[in-house]
Amino acid sequence: MQQLCYVSQSKSKKADLLSDLTNILSEARNFNTLNQINGVLYFSDGYFFQCLEGDAEKLKMLLEKLYKDPRHENIRLFEIKDIEVQKFSEWSMKYVSKRSDIQVLCQRMGFDEFKPYEFEQHHVDLFLNELVQQEQEAA
Repeated sequence: MQQLCYVSQSKSKKADLLSDLTNILSEARNFNTLNQINGVLYFSDGYFFQCLEGDAEKLKMLLEKLYKDPRHENIRLFEIKDIEVQKFSEWSMKYVSKRSDIQVLCQRMGFDEFKPYEFEQHHVDLFLNELVQQEQEAA
């Protein structure tokens, strides 16, 4: 089993953003459920940050699909990790919108705002832990 994370920029016009996000989530949840992929999508300030977990071949297939998606561009892939335990096993695709807790984390990591293209792998790991922690606190 593997985990992959990436960041990309939204190409959606402001007027179309909510509709595009709704469609992205619906498509992701359907595809991921069928392919036993789990993950989380964070969107803020025009940037997508997504973490996906599942079978390596199915993740590769999904990544190829993502590269062709016209709703975003400039995909930057972070380290693909072999994992034994999923962080997001409960979510076919959890959506997290802009939150002040994330802003605080970004500031602790040395960023004045959410700048995922400047993340290094240790930032990604901290960011994922924050997303998991927020969900556990909400439960």
